[in-house]
Amino acid sequence: MVSYEFNNTIFALLPPLVAIAMAVVTRKVLLSLGLGIIVGILMHTGFAPMEALSDLAGRVQGLFWGEDGIDTWNVPLLGFLLVLGMTIALINVSGAARAFALWARRRIKTKRHARLMTMALGMIIFIDDYFNTLSVGSVAKPVADDHKVSREELSYGVDSTAAPVCVMAPISSWGAYIVGLIGTVFAAREITDIGPLNAFLEMIPMNLYAIFALATLFCVIIFDIQFGPMRAAVARTEATGELWDTSKGNPPGVDNDLQEADNGSVWGLFLPILSLVVASVYFMLASGAANLGDTPFTVMGALENTDTTMALFNASLVSLTVAFGVVFYQRLAAATVAKALFSGAASMKEAVYILLFAWTIAGVIGDLETGKYLASLVQTSMPMWLLPLLIFVLAGVTAFSTGSSWGTFAIMLPIAADVALAADVAMLLPLMAAVLAGAVFGDHCSPISDTTVLSGTGAGCHHIDHVTTQLPYALTVAAIASVGYLVIGITGSATFGFAASTVALFVAITALRRIAQ
Repeated sequence: MVSYEFNNTIFALLPPLVAIAMAVVTRKVLLSLGLGIIVGILMHTGFAPMEALSDLAGRVQGLFWGEDGIDTWNVPLLGFLLVLGMTIALINVSGAARAFALWARRRIKTKRHARLMTMALGMIIFIDDYFNTLSVGSVAKPVADDHKVSREELSYGVDSTAAPVCVMAPISSWGAYIVGLIGTVFAAREITDIGPLNAFLEMIPMNLYAIFALATLFCVIIFDIQFGPMRAAVARTEATGELWDTSKGNPPGVDNDLQEADNGSVWGLFLPILSLVVASVYFMLASGAANLGDTPFTVMGALENTDTTMALFNASLVSLTVAFGVVFYQRLAAATVAKALFSGAASMKEAVYILLFAWTIAGVIGDLETGKYLASLVQTSMPMWLLPLLIFVLAGVTAFSTGSSWGTFAIMLPIAADVALAADVAMLLPLMAAVLAGAVFGDHCSPISDTTVLSGTGAGCHHIDHVTTQLPYALTVAAIASVGYLVIGITGSATFGFAASTVALFVAITALRRIAQ
């Protein structure tokens, strides 16, 4: 008999804690996620081995096939990864990546400039976080490699400009999703004083983690601040020239056995990536428009209803076709192209496995109602001055434990609204902004987050190395944001909160510069 005694209780935290603790101790991601999955399924099935085995089989099948046929989120995203791996491999064998690095060397002359370029690309490509992490990493890698930027530094730069930018961009898949959630929350509570889009826009200056994640990244690049595990990674690259920890093999998206052509051109990189950008925007808007039905077309409406992963998969096929055209024009041997396609797809194997395991444990955690338990810890009887900080921390813990910022939005935004309406309606937007900020913070730290997985994949960094090197920076930003949310709670002023976080940033950077010396 299935037992639900662990659902929505403190014991529901056990599976993610097991997975995360094991990942830190063993540094073996798949083993750790697998143990977390086993613990969670056993808890969910009342420790009945045969029921647990059947449950696991059903979950694995469900990743690919649902009641309505092929899963339209997971399968296209896996396809997008594999096709992108093929495209990157074709770009490499065409010699385009090397040509781009040589072209950029005349314009981007230092390691600092290479990292700033990565940050700028991340802020420009804001349409979707999945697309951002993989495309920015692909473009930046040749330049970053040329200037000996460790893959850990690169993946930190990619990750810190993906979700933080997307969560503040109204014209993005994230913005549309959040505006839609806010609209649902407002409608259910008959809030009519402000519209969902205006509420989202007013919440941007209060999204302190996202803002100061970008500000901290900029300061880290400008002042060359390394501390914690990142310092060791940078020292390794400077001492040995190894861009990643070679003792762990090649990270996703890397194949050193491919022979590069001598007649490569920068257009061999720009054309496939540009076609990926244009096609992604087109397919996202087109699929969203189709899903609107008779509703008048708007960009926000289309993005809110778009089939994101299917759009990205279709766009990747366009990009691969363009890459084929480039190597055909260069008249590369068919055997070389075939090897590149196979190697490119195979190089994404680790990322695919990690995603499958992460999705499985996320489903288990969802069934155990881990997020609901964490959300239930918020009480309206708590001091008002503490609520913004508490909401931020709980949203962070929820996203960290579940690996899903979007799931955290769905769980915590209604609760934040209810708390504000019961305690002080003036705190409605600050509390909801704290949810958005906390969810991105937890997502940044979580080894079971798909965005974290894809950031490492896009940058060509081992997953656990990306997690451990980014964590101290994410915690630093969280501390900076926490100061602001505490001040918002005390003063009721978002302006004072922003100013307090700005001062905290100055203090933190000053201290870190001294530590890093």
